[in-house]
Amino acid sequence: MTSDNGQHRDDDLLAERFQAYRGHLRAVAYRMLGSAAEAEDAVQEAWFRLRRSDTGEVSNLGGWLTTVVGRVCLDMLRSRRSRGEEPLDTWRAGASAEPDPAQDAVLADSVGVALLVVLDTLSPAERLAFVLHDLFGVPFEEVGGILGRSPAAARQLASRARRRVRGAEAPEADLVRQREVVDAFLAAARDGDFDGLLAVLDPDVLARSDAGTSIGAAGVASGARNFAHLARMARPALVDGATGLVVYADGRPERALTFTFVADRIASIDIVTNPDRLAELTIEQG
Repeated sequence: MTSDNGQHRDDDLLAERFQAYRGHLRAVAYRMLGSAAEAEDAVQEAWFRLRRSDTGEVSNLGGWLTTVVGRVCLDMLRSRRSRGEEPLDTWRAGASAEPDPAQDAVLADSVGVALLVVLDTLSPAERLAFVLHDLFGVPFEEVGGILGRSPAAARQLASRARRRVRGAEAPEADLVRQREVVDAFLAAARDGDFDGLLAVLDPDVLARSDAGTSIGAAGVASGARNFAHLARMARPALVDGATGLVVYADGRPERALTFTFVADRIASIDIVTNPDRLAELTIEQG
């Protein structure tokens, strides 16, 4: 009996840890697949694989799960191509899917129909390299491992995809609104204004950096408030064409932040501090 109870507690803890990453994983899968139902299937498959795996030695569960979802989505994209299916999101609910129209609308708004159309013109390998690296900050070493290619080859795939995607960048009006949201975020961070930060953060916002991942508006706002001294040195910029902030030290970028948005709120923040990764970025002062 004790053993069974212990197993239940372990299962509950694992489910709780997985649930903390579900929104992030669904966002990754949706950008990979362009279908809310297939994205949910991919996330569920990641959960099944997690339950079957020994993750005791995994130090970064979020990264591990992102890699698993990436592999699942890659297999689904390749299968879709071999069957000649329509890739754009014209899905109908299947037995395994429980679609939420409001959530699907939020996902579509955060990606944009134009971007989905362009992503559908990419090969599965290009799409995975672009989505995982450019949108979610997965290192090329890990992207290459998923694809069975070298980091240099993964970098080339992402670069090729990036050139196509740039033709579907957000309209200028969207960039202007995004800049307003980031300006409000920056002002609140400089002032240590916790409520002001909460006002511009999505409740399920995800912040990623080399130091780890923070999920939820309260945690991300607390982290931003603790770095008020850095916020005072941050300047608005376009980072690889995305709305962002850059902190300079001795005239050189010391860290860069890029943002994605859902319904005029910040949905994710990627913080780059690694000098090699910073050197790869194209930074244009805003």
